[in-house]
Amino acid sequence: MNMAPALRIPPRIALVALALTGWALASGASDARADGEIVISQMYGGGGNTGADLTNDFIELFNRGITPVNVTGWTVQYAVSFGSTWTSTPLTGTIPVGGYYLIQEGSGGFGTTPLPTPDATGSVNLSATAGKCALVNNSTLLSGTCPSSLAIVDFVGYGTSANCFEGVAPAGAPSIVNSIQRYSQGCQDTDDNYSDFFDAVAVPRNAAWPLNGCHPVAVTPSTWGKLKSIYR
Repeated sequence: MNMAPALRIPPRIALVALALTGWALASGASDARADGEIVISQMYGGGGNTGADLTNDFIELFNRGITPVNVTGWTVQYAVSFGSTWTSTPLTGTIPVGGYYLIQEGSGGFGTTPLPTPDATGSVNLSATAGKCALVNNSTLLSGTCPSSLAIVDFVGYGTSANCFEGVAPAGAPSIVNSIQRYSQGCQDTDDNYSDFFDAVAVPRNAAWPLNGCHPVAVTPSTWGKLKSIYR
């Protein structure tokens, strides 16, 4: 009986595929939901560094959903790119639909331009080039280099040395000038940090920033389940 020849994959392609598969499996962060309403929309770790304009690091959140979300009792948690120790900043208040939420963090002591009035304040020093950040819906500290918890609402790994991230690769590396920013002013969420973020000059947005509507048509709770995949 004649049989079709087996498909042969060039070794280079096979190695790349295997590496990406292993990276994705090792990255974890599988608990973060792409259909979440609140996402990490911007991160900047160059605040106060020599040569920086902004005086502080910051993490920015955004409500891409259809209902206001009370984040009181939530935390943002940060670890260095290969670290297993997490530090947290508590959150309070409600983020309206299309609203931003600015979390001011640590400073290198330099810079000339303060952040807009923050909606929450911490003292964590973020790396300007690589790190990991989780948005968690409680105050329990995460553990491990790539934590797994149903309390994780969103997760971002950035910079090439980050060992935990959503998707197949971490977001790019920011700098003392650039932050990583989520596409569509925060609306896009495909569960892949590499695809969802780009580097650009940091523009911190707080609760006073104009609302950004993600939805071109009216959305109701019954249709959000269908439409949220469009904005992934």
